[in-house]
Amino acid sequence: MRLRDTFSLAMRSISANRLRAGLTIFIIAFGIMALVGILTAIDSIQSSIYNSFASMGANGFSIRNRELKVRIGGPGNATRGTTKKGKVRTSNQNKVITFQEAMAFKERYTFPAVVSVSFRAGGNMTVYKDDKKTNPTVQVIGGDENYLGLSNYELTMGRNFNKADIESGRNVAVLGSDVAKKLYGDHPERAVNDNIRIGNVRYKVIGLLKEKGSSNMMSADNVVITTVTSTRRVFNRPWASYQVNVNVDDVSKMDAAMGEATGVFRIIRKMDINEENNFYMSRSDSIAELLFRQLGTVTVGAALIGFITLFGSAIGLMNIMLVSVAERTREIGVNKAMGATGPAIRQQFVFEAIIISVMGGLLGVFLGMMLGNLMSLLLGSAFVVPWLWISMGIALCGMVGLISGIYPAIKASKLDPIVALRYE
Repeated sequence: MRLRDTFSLAMRSISANRLRAGLTIFIIAFGIMALVGILTAIDSIQSSIYNSFASMGANGFSIRNRELKVRIGGPGNATRGTTKKGKVRTSNQNKVITFQEAMAFKERYTFPAVVSVSFRAGGNMTVYKDDKKTNPTVQVIGGDENYLGLSNYELTMGRNFNKADIESGRNVAVLGSDVAKKLYGDHPERAVNDNIRIGNVRYKVIGLLKEKGSSNMMSADNVVITTVTSTRRVFNRPWASYQVNVNVDDVSKMDAAMGEATGVFRIIRKMDINEENNFYMSRSDSIAELLFRQLGTVTVGAALIGFITLFGSAIGLMNIMLVSVAERTREIGVNKAMGATGPAIRQQFVFEAIIISVMGGLLGVFLGMMLGNLMSLLLGSAFVVPWLWISMGIALCGMVGLISGIYPAIKASKLDPIVALRYE
């Protein structure tokens, strides 16, 4: 009997027992749906996290005056950098990074990289334009001529800061898209060369930022960016600390860049050779990496649950196939009497098990992909097609069908045709 004929017989047997085959297919489908759905949702979350942190620069790191720690499901440290063993002098503990230190680093750092100095005004603020105003949630950020590029901001209109703006500390500003829409409605372009007010200080708008989009983790459009020297003059506080951002030309040289930055900044801070660093360096992607590690644990757990479900489905499929062998004993006897060989009988029952299992897998993969992408809709990220999980799911179902069908197929092929023909 040719392989095509065996496959055709297997399909006809499945069609003749639609209810039983359908129930088995749905059992397998729900197991695969749970596995693929969870893994697709995790891929959607990872995509959202990556897009949220991409604005910080993939090749960048920052220098801060205090350690950045994140705790998600346990202790985690999002900082990286070179530290030396020793103690920090009491006078240097939690020492702020001054404007002079930040600018000195920018001048002395000679590694192939772009350096930016920035400063965040304390708290969220309200921005005014005549009788219109924003909610008191706007972030006011002071930056230099490199800040927009390092933060992945793009201008839709107007210009970036120049050295004259930075050196003079003039009150010029670039508006985020949300702020421009709030103050100027459907005509945000009118903001360019117009004046706005933050507190009692007026700023001339020189540019509009392209919309970056917001996520559940951060908003990049509800900002007003002015020069770092202006924010230093208007919002300066005794404990104000500046941040230095560095974007390396070659990501493979990141560790070398951070090592040189550590040495330069230690000299600027006048630190002893055996003294521990009193500043912290963090890579832009460190928080995202920490979140990915936590999601990796969830992925392993989801895969384990999926495998347990598939194991239960395999037992159920084997049981169904054994029942099928018992019900079709007379049919098997007739086939053998007409010349069907043992291998042909085995092939037919193995094909039936594989077809049922793969059909359940295809249905489960489709349902799981739709279910998992509900997370994409909630997070506002792109539709995810998890080809890896789809391939793995279908391959696992084929393996489940093969394993589940081998024993019933062997049992069917060993039936004595005389005894089988007399079976009622």
